[in-house]
This record gives sequence, structure tokens and C-alpha cells, in this order.
Amino acid sequence: MSDLGKLAVIFDLDGTLVDSEPNYYEATRQTLAAHGVADYTWAEHEKLVGISTLETLGLLRERHGLRPPVAELLAETNRRYLELARAGTHAYPEMRGFVELLAAEGVPSAVASGSSPEAIEAILAGTGLDAYLRTFVSADEVARGKPAPDVFLEAARRLGAAPADCVVLEDATPGAVAAHAAGMRCVAIPYVPAQADLFTTADLVLRGGQAEFTAGAVHDWLTTAYCLNCHPGQKR
Repeated sequence: MSDLGKLAVIFDLDGTLVDSEPNYYEATRQTLAAHGVADYTWAEHEKLVGISTLETLGLLRERHGLRPPVAELLAETNRRYLELARAGTHAYPEMRGFVELLAAEGVPSAVASGSSPEAIEAILAGTGLDAYLRTFVSADEVARGKPAPDVFLEAARRLGAAPADCVVLEDATPGAVAAHAAGMRCVAIPYVPAQADLFTTADLVLRGGQAEFTAGAVHDWLTTAYCLNCHPGQKR
């Protein structure tokens, strides 16, 4: 029996559940290189963490003066990314433990991501997380990506949960902003720990990022912050 009442948990995927950013960087780097941009750096990529691949490529297309339409660049990048993702994506061990802990307690959980449906499905299947996370929403399926709240609101709808009963786990500021806009609470695990001060809308910020995250500590925080005897989703 869970102590979390009606709480539902929504996970961002990339950089939160799994360390897929190296694959996204490499796929984007290869696409840009194929179109004459040979100097795309990890530092440049880090500044775009947290927004959808479509938006990322739109910004890069404009920045580098690329001629192909965004849809063509997206198809190229997604093809390269899926090859890399299927070859191997690292799931954070403590995150896996947290997912398993929530599943054991019957807490409804979902994934809401800026990645394509195909990429989400491939990663969840490849890491075995699909055994626990059967509900997922891609930004491709809603009108607006993060920082708009659409993916989180759709995830809550599919889980049958009220937004006020949802807690989001996020690694990037656009996702934290989206969670706040959706009326949900947020646990921030910054992918870039130096950016921890930017998570001003999050309810809990683990300033050390994944190095600080432990399944037990975050579960304890949730059970302290929310209780069965409180109105669902209301803090003590």
C-alpha cells in the first residue's frame, strides 16, 4: 500500500531517466556535418538541452543558415539517433530503482518527452523500462512542446490523474517551467548542475544532479510532502 495517495509521477526521458544526450549530440553533429557545419560542439548542444528535437533543429537551421527544411533535418537526425539509441542507451541506476519502487507501490507513472514516439519506445524497450512505464507522450503528439505544459497535461489525462496530483521529474529548465505551467509540482535533477539556480519554479532541486539523486531520498520527500490524510496533492 502506497503512502502517496492519489499521487502520479511523470518522468522526462532524456537526461532524467536515461543519459541519451550524448546520442542526441552525436546524431545532431552528424546531420550538421552532412550539411557543411563541422564545428558543432557539446557546449553548444548543452544550451539546447530540454527542448524538442524539432525546435532544436529549427534554431540550428537559422543559426547556421542551412537550406534544407526543418522536416528534412529532423528526419535525418531521428534516423541517426534511433541507430545510436538502439545500439545502447544508459539508464541511470537510481532512476531505475525509483521507477521500480513506484511500480511496486502501484503509483501511476508515465513518460513525457520532447523525443519522437519511435525514440521513446526504442529507449524504453532497450533499457527494459517499458515493463514499468507503459504510458508515454511525445511532444510530436501535442500542439506545443516544452516549456508549454501540453505534454504533461496529456500524460496526466492518459493516467487519469488531476494535474494537482502529479509530480514531474525533470533535468532541464524548460521542463520545470512546463510542469509549473501545468499546475504540477517538480523535482529538478539538473543535467548541467551549474544551472541549478535556474530552476526557480521547481519544488525540490537536487543541485548535484544525478550524482545527488537517490530513489529512497526522493521517495521519502514525496511521502513527507504528501499524505493520505491530506487533500490529494496538498502539501502538509
